[in-house]
Amino acid sequence: MRGTVNLFVAVTDGDWFDFLSTTPEIDEVNFWQPGGRTSFKALQPGELFLFKLHSPNNFIVGGGIFAHASILPVSLAWEAFGEKNGAKSLADMRMRIAKYRREPTTPQADYRIGCRILEYPFFLPREKWIPIPKSWSQNIVVGKTYSTAESEGRYLWDAIHERIALRAEAEPHHALPRFGEPVLNAPRLGQGSFRVAVTDVYHRSCAVTGERVLPVLEAAHIRPYAKGGSHDISNGLLLRMDIHKLFDAGYTTVSLDGAFEVSGRIKEDFDNGRQYYALHGTRIAQPDRLEWHPAREVLEWHNSNVFLG
Repeated sequence: MRGTVNLFVAVTDGDWFDFLSTTPEIDEVNFWQPGGRTSFKALQPGELFLFKLHSPNNFIVGGGIFAHASILPVSLAWEAFGEKNGAKSLADMRMRIAKYRREPTTPQADYRIGCRILEYPFFLPREKWIPIPKSWSQNIVVGKTYSTAESEGRYLWDAIHERIALRAEAEPHHALPRFGEPVLNAPRLGQGSFRVAVTDVYHRSCAVTGERVLPVLEAAHIRPYAKGGSHDISNGLLLRMDIHKLFDAGYTTVSLDGAFEVSGRIKEDFDNGRQYYALHGTRIAQPDRLEWHPAREVLEWHNSNVFLG
C-alpha cells in the first residue's frame, strides 16, 4: 500500500545498542521497555522503528521494521529472543530492567516488560549516524512519531533509504530492509517474533485445552520450518507443552474443519491416553482475524505427512 507511513524514533539504551551492533547476522531484535503497563500503538506492522542514543549523542543510529508489540514476562522474552534482547544473559537483562525500574535485582523476578519486536534490524556506523530533526525536544523520554507526509518524516525516510542502499551495495549478501517510496509491507516474522505473535493472537490460551498458564504454552509450527514451513501466524497453533509434543510426533492433528483429532496409536504404543481421547473432536479456538486462522494447506500437510491416523 503506497502513501504515507509513520516512523517512530525511540530513545535507546546505549548498552543495548552497543551489544547488538556488534552481533553478526542478527535477523530480529526485541526493543524492550522496563515498564510493562502501556501497549505500544504508535506504528503498524511494516512501519519503521528507529533508534536514537541518549543525549548528548543526539543521533539516529539504526532501526528495524516493526513487526509486533506485546507485554511479556522477562522469562518468556528471553526464551523467545535470547541475546537478541540486547543482553548477554537473562541475569544481565534482569539487572538492566531493575536499574531502570529503580528496584533491587532478584534472580526470581519475572518483570513484565514492554516489547517492540523488530525484523531486519540495522545498525549504522558512526560516520553514517543521522542528526535528529529540529523539532526533537530534549524532554522526550520514550520517543516520538513522525510521518512521511511531513518534511521531517520524509527527511528521516530518505536518510535511512540512502544509507541502507549504500550498505546493500557494499554487503550484497546481508539481509537488509528495502526502501524506496514510503510503502507499508507486512514484515516476515523470525522465530522469536513468531512465538510471541502466536501467543498473543491465541490470547495466551491453548487452542485445544484452554490452558492459560503461560510457562507451559508453546507456539507450534503446523508444518515445521525445517520441512518447508514458514513463521507465518497461519502456520502456528498455541498448544500446551504435552499437546505440542504429541502434535509434532503425529499422535494428534487438527482436521480441515478445525477439530482436534487423536490417533489410536497413543493407546497402541503406550497403553494409555485417556485424557487425550477425551479431547478428541474438540473444536480448536481460532484467532480473531481470518488471515491468522490455520491455513488449509499446512493442515493438509500435517494430516497427510505427520498424523498417525
